[in-house]
Amino acid sequence: MQLKFKKVHSKAKLPTYGSPGAACFDFYAVIDPNPIFDDMDGIKSIKVGVPDTFRTGLQVEVPEGHVLLIFSRSGYGFVHNVRLTNCVGVIDSDYRGEIMVKLTKDLDVVSQTYVVSQGERIAQGMLVPIPRCELVEVRELGNTVRGENGFGSTGK
Repeated sequence: MQLKFKKVHSKAKLPTYGSPGAACFDFYAVIDPNPIFDDMDGIKSIKVGVPDTFRTGLQVEVPEGHVLLIFSRSGYGFVHNVRLTNCVGVIDSDYRGEIMVKLTKDLDVVSQTYVVSQGERIAQGMLVPIPRCELVEVRELGNTVRGENGFGSTGK
């Protein structure tokens, strides 16, 4: 299956799989020059508690009947306390705008900022088939052993 991408920025890089067994492919940051600080070309800092949006420079044609899910990179969270602000991005098959990634740095005693460089891997994506469900209102739902028992009801 092909997943078609269009570059909308000269610095954009097509996603790549990090290894033969990788479930997701990596998206790369596009960082425009900073007009205020000439010496900061190609880098952008994320401060604790101040989310920032990053360009990928890419548009995508998600096949009908599929969704492109965008996730945080494991190393970002475990090593740098950086995550996707919205936890999981959802790119529908009818969206054609640029893929953007908003990152948040959570409280960290080691470092109050994280620096993202031009071309750095900032997120990962997975193409997933989706069933189209008929949404039906009913008077009753089927019974289960668990029933309406909620949080913690199935044990540790």
